[in-house]
Amino acid sequence: MTQTQTSGDRTKETTVPAEPSGGARAWVVWGVAVIGYFLAMVHRNGLGVAALEAQARFDVGPAVLSLLPMLQLLVYVLLQVPTGLLADRLGPRFTLVIGMVAMAIGSCLFALAPGIEAAIAGRFLIGLGDALVFLNVIRLAALWFPRSRYALVSGLTGVVGGTGQVASAAPLAWALGGVGWVAAFLTTTGLTLLVALLVLAVVRDRPEGAAGHSTVIDPIPVWAALKEALSARGPRIGMAHHAAIMAPFTMMMVLWGYPFLVTGLGLAEGTAALTLTALAAGALWTAPLVGVLVGRRPALRGGLALTLVSVIGLGLVLLVAWPGGVPTGVGLAVMAVCAVGQTLAPTISFDYARDGIPAGRTGVASGLVNMSGFTTAVACTVAAGAILQALPPGPDAFRLAFLPICATTLLSGGVLAALVLRRR
Repeated sequence: MTQTQTSGDRTKETTVPAEPSGGARAWVVWGVAVIGYFLAMVHRNGLGVAALEAQARFDVGPAVLSLLPMLQLLVYVLLQVPTGLLADRLGPRFTLVIGMVAMAIGSCLFALAPGIEAAIAGRFLIGLGDALVFLNVIRLAALWFPRSRYALVSGLTGVVGGTGQVASAAPLAWALGGVGWVAAFLTTTGLTLLVALLVLAVVRDRPEGAAGHSTVIDPIPVWAALKEALSARGPRIGMAHHAAIMAPFTMMMVLWGYPFLVTGLGLAEGTAALTLTALAAGALWTAPLVGVLVGRRPALRGGLALTLVSVIGLGLVLLVAWPGGVPTGVGLAVMAVCAVGQTLAPTISFDYARDGIPAGRTGVASGLVNMSGFTTAVACTVAAGAILQALPPGPDAFRLAFLPICATTLLSGGVLAALVLRRR
C-alpha cells in the first residue's frame, strides 16, 4: 500500500507495509518452528520419567536430584527478557537455531555425563536452549500472520507444547527400558540437531518484501524496550493474567500434582499418573476454540480473562480452606479448571502482550509475560516443598502447601481486574 506525501513543490510516495496475509507459506514456517517447541517440551519434561534411573546412575538422593528440574526452570525464567531482546535484534530464525543447538549439546552432555556435575551442566544448557524457543515461535506468528489470527496461532502453539508435555513420557520411558540411558538421550540429541537444520533451511524472519529485509522495526536501546513494554497497558494485563492462570497447573505438572493426587486425594499411583496425563491432554482442545473467538472479537478477552481467574481462584481457595482436605471429586474438578487455565494462558496472555507494541518489537513484551507466569510457578513450587517438608504427610499438609499459589493467584487476579476494568 502506498501513501502520497506533498512537501513544498515535491511529491513523494512512501510504502506502508501491509499486514501479513498468513497464507500457506506462513503455516509452513510456523509448523517447522513449532516442531522445535515440541522438542523443547520433550527435553523439559523428560527428566520426570528418568528420575529413578538418574538417581541410581548419579548416586544422589531426591533432594539433589530435585535441583535438576528446578535449575532448568530457573534458567528458563531468568533468560526470558534477554531472550526477548535477542529475538528483537537477531531475529527469530537464528535465535531458534541457537536454542536448538544449545538443547542438543545439553542433551548430549546429559546422556554421557559421568557424574552429577556434568548432568547439572547439561540441564543448564537445556534450560538455556528451551528459553530461546517459545518466544521466537510466537514472534514468528506476529510477523507472518495478520493480527486477527495471532490469538489462534498462539493457542495452537500452546497445544503443540502441551502435546509434547503429555507425549514425552511414554516414548522416553520405553526408550530408557529398551535401548538404555545413553542411546535414548542421544536419540533426542540427534532429532534436535535435525530440526535445527530444518529451521535454518525453511524458516525466514518475515514474509518476502514485508517491511524490507530488516528483522527489526526501529531498534531501540535495552532500557527503552523495557520501558516501552512495561508502560503499555496490554503487556501489563498479559503479565497479570499469565501469573494468575498459568502458574497453578504448571506447579502441579512440574512436581506437586502427582503427590497431591496420591497423598492428598488418596488415588492409587497408576491411577494418579493416568489422571494427571488425562487432565493435561483433555484441556488442549480449548485453546484453538478460544483463539478463534478472540481473533474475531478481541473485546471478549477481558471477560474470558476475569472469568478464568475467578474460577481458578475460587478453586484454590477451596483447596486451602476445606477442613481436613477436599473430597476427591472437588480436588479433581479444581485441577481440571487449572489445566484449562494453563492451556488458555498463551492464547490470551500473549495476545494482550501485542497491544501497543510494534510487531517487530514484541520479543521483550512476550518475555516479560512469560517470565511473570514461570516466576510465580517456580516460587510457589519451592514454597510448597518447604511447607510439605515441615509438616507430616497427609491431606492437611497439601491444604497448607497450596497457600502460596492461592495467594499469588488472588493477588494477580486483583491486579488483572484493576487493569482490565479501568477506563482507558
